[in-house]
Amino acid sequence: MFGGVYQGKRILITGHTGFKGSWLTLWLKQLGAETAGYALPPATTPNHFGLIDPEMQSFLNDVRDYDALVKCFTAFRPEAVFHLAAQPLVRESYLSPRETFAANVQGTVNVLEACRNCAAVQAVIVISSDKCYENREWVWGYRETDPLGGYDPYSASKGAAELAANSYRNAFFNPADFGRKHHTLLASCRAGNVVGGGDWASDRLVPDIMRAAAAGIPVKLRHPEATRPWQHVLEPLSGYLAVGQQLLAGNSDFSGAWNFGPAADAAVTVREVTEMIRRHWPEMRCEFCAGDQPHEAGLLKLDCSKARVLLKWHGIWDGAATFERTVNWYRNYYEHKLISSRDDLQQYIAAASAKGMAWTR
Repeated sequence: MFGGVYQGKRILITGHTGFKGSWLTLWLKQLGAETAGYALPPATTPNHFGLIDPEMQSFLNDVRDYDALVKCFTAFRPEAVFHLAAQPLVRESYLSPRETFAANVQGTVNVLEACRNCAAVQAVIVISSDKCYENREWVWGYRETDPLGGYDPYSASKGAAELAANSYRNAFFNPADFGRKHHTLLASCRAGNVVGGGDWASDRLVPDIMRAAAAGIPVKLRHPEATRPWQHVLEPLSGYLAVGQQLLAGNSDFSGAWNFGPAADAAVTVREVTEMIRRHWPEMRCEFCAGDQPHEAGLLKLDCSKARVLLKWHGIWDGAATFERTVNWYRNYYEHKLISSRDDLQQYIAAASAKGMAWTR
């Protein structure tokens, strides 16, 4: 897979104890990479990172602590860095805006600066969000060249982090100077809402539903008609790894921003998500509540044409398969104490191989 480029490579994942970071760690370990992680301790009990328990070096600290970050880079000397560490919740950003901007903007700058000063680094992949765009609630998807912005502090912090990454790419990791003035390529990746087993973050749709279903109580949900590009967590991870493959191969044309999301017609509402979940957990009950809620985007889509044309990337599991896999993961955990992450990964790879995806070779 991925041309064997990750075999034996030293890969640093910031945010490896988080939901998406732990899944990326699992995949990189399977690819034969020598992995290390830099992050705060897991924020929930239980947590996916603890359940899969990967053998790796863990530097437990904050990305806002630049000195600690430098010590990590000096000790591990990564060849590639996947930067996922962030404050990831919209509603939390209303409660803690200063902390959100500090973690998501200054934390990103700290990681980029540590990369700039580490001679071993060849590839940097900054993981952002579809919320980095100036959302005008229009019906077509945002392209990588559309304006950045953000209404709420979380979204604005992601837009600002993208600007910081673009500045470092131009000033220090310019693709035009690759091989002459420097040997590092930088990309940023923007994905929509991801779901999958092992997410227990508060104030997220699927974890809230899973917790309530397991407890036999109704879950209260807001914004039933909000539309999001839902996808299984393994979908954008395959895109991130495909971008990393190209950067590690020295292909400077792949430096830049990338969108990873489902097909344009795959975005569904919160209400439709609950209906798909109920097919696999019939006991699930929900109540839609109104009231005074902080502003959140109602409609948000990505245009992923760039990834589909240049990386030959596209999604593998449709919405039905995504929510079936996700619900079954939680039911296996709650009812049988089984962790099916490795099986999900193998099933995803097999489905991608059957569809002839370029990264499976």
